[in-house]
Amino acid sequence: MVISAIGQGFLWGILGLGIFMTYRILNFPDMTTEGSFPLGGAVCVTAITNGVSPILATLLGIVAGMCAGFVTGMLYTKGKIPVILAGILVMSGLNSVMLFIMQTPNLSLLKQPKIQDFFTNLNLPDHFDIVLLGLIAIVIIVALLLFFFFTDFGQAYIATGDNENMARSIGINTDRMKVIGLTLSNGVIALSGALIAQNDGYADIGKGVGVIVIGLASIIIGEVLYGEVTFVERLIAIVLGSIIYQLLILIIIKAGLDTTYLKIFSSIILALCLMIPRLKEALNLKTGLEKEE
Repeated sequence: MVISAIGQGFLWGILGLGIFMTYRILNFPDMTTEGSFPLGGAVCVTAITNGVSPILATLLGIVAGMCAGFVTGMLYTKGKIPVILAGILVMSGLNSVMLFIMQTPNLSLLKQPKIQDFFTNLNLPDHFDIVLLGLIAIVIIVALLLFFFFTDFGQAYIATGDNENMARSIGINTDRMKVIGLTLSNGVIALSGALIAQNDGYADIGKGVGVIVIGLASIIIGEVLYGEVTFVERLIAIVLGSIIYQLLILIIIKAGLDTTYLKIFSSIILALCLMIPRLKEALNLKTGLEKEE
């Protein structure tokens, strides 16, 4: 079970990396996440059931997520719709898109090939195929993100999030940066959805409900545990935060609590993590006052 949780942590960590691109760099929450995540799985699973190879199907899922992010970006920058509302509009519309693609609310991969099947010949122990798949995917995504963020274009993207007015004053097209950021982040999020759908063995239009909480938990847990770190270490911390989150969920399950209410446990974990920095500040302030006395 622990190995399975670690594997799940890697796959959900990809979601955290995608959310990080908007939530922490551009400083706004993108609700498209709850639509692009199941969309990636829906497109991937539908493609596989129609004879497309799992790798190509996964890439198609990524492209679908990028399209969703692009639409949100255009509504936000060109339509002047607030980003949260734009994300909600796209998220809602994607339910119909997924129904059109799958022709059913859920679609099974029973007796269909999956991307993790490529590791079958390695004779790995149970669940280690998911750990290996997740690790490979994480390494590729982190490497691509580092390459992107250390280019001039990537630095312009970061500058847009740091200080939009300053970025605009030096000639950066901030609207373009936002559209590109939303497009890329939702592509990464859709990758997570596609891989998790293959791991679970099915796609479902309801899989996106609450996933933004899971992604945020990965980010917040990583930040709480590791504090001030370099950019590379921050990306790694998000993945480690995702693994820790999955292990916490495993503990909840092992404790015999009803998994029907797993979403509220997820929300409580995230709320506690968000409160920890404030509690630390209060504790340090109290300690400082006591020393002065």
